[in-house]
Amino acid sequence: MIVLSVCNHKGGTGKTTSAIHIAAALGLSGCRTLVIDLDPQGFLTRTMGVEEPAPETSVAALFDLNVELGRIPVRQVSGFDLLPSSSTLTKRMRDLNKPTDVLWVREAIEQAELDYDVLLFDTAAAVTVYSLNAMVASQHILIPVLPEYQAVVGSEQTYQTTNLVREKLNPRLQSRTFLLTQVDARKRIHRTYQQYLREKYDDQVLENVIRTSTALAESREGGTTVFDHDSAARGARDYANATDELLRRLRGIESQENTAAPVADETIEAEDVPLPKEALDS
Repeated sequence: MIVLSVCNHKGGTGKTTSAIHIAAALGLSGCRTLVIDLDPQGFLTRTMGVEEPAPETSVAALFDLNVELGRIPVRQVSGFDLLPSSSTLTKRMRDLNKPTDVLWVREAIEQAELDYDVLLFDTAAAVTVYSLNAMVASQHILIPVLPEYQAVVGSEQTYQTTNLVREKLNPRLQSRTFLLTQVDARKRIHRTYQQYLREKYDDQVLENVIRTSTALAESREGGTTVFDHDSAARGARDYANATDELLRRLRGIESQENTAAPVADETIEAEDVPLPKEALDS
């Protein structure tokens, strides 16, 4: 099972839109996909037309020792399953301040018997204990980035956070990949920052980009994606192509990992690793 987090510390980069449409494209390609909404604001959950559930049937249950991930009911939405968010996450954030509290989600996944091809996390546009949980549980990170100054800075800060996570908490984190979103080829600044990212990060930037799209920008009835209402739209084509490229990359990495010589699993002494200050102050 591929475990992927969609992260960017800067908002307005198309993060949740990307999480939704990549999950939907994966579903259309035949991949059984579970999306876990780890954003306390629950924008993805609301966008998919799912009302906030009781805490015990939401993502908040992952932070309860007495609940197993496989026993939490999921919602079937447009092409994928969803474990919805809960406002309870905000109330609980201050209580999750121990170094080991970044391990809840990884342990929940390891203990569950999940019948999915892909598990995808959507996270808040900030460094929180929940976004760290997602990174620590993941094998891969996707960083959507609008090719403009603040978004690029946020994406590079996110990349640095993943370096810390891989070094201190999750040596199984195999890849970090940038996805350019809301790209307008008419804007010189967009061309400039695309070139900057490709020169600096090379093949860690997907070749396919998500262009500006009216179909993606329009508000729709909850529970649908661009694939439902206009599968020929630019946004649908772009997300289908980007998802296909991403999936090929991740499967290639997984294949290389499986054929590599086995190594001893590294033990992470989480109690010795402090949470980033940003997470504690959130």
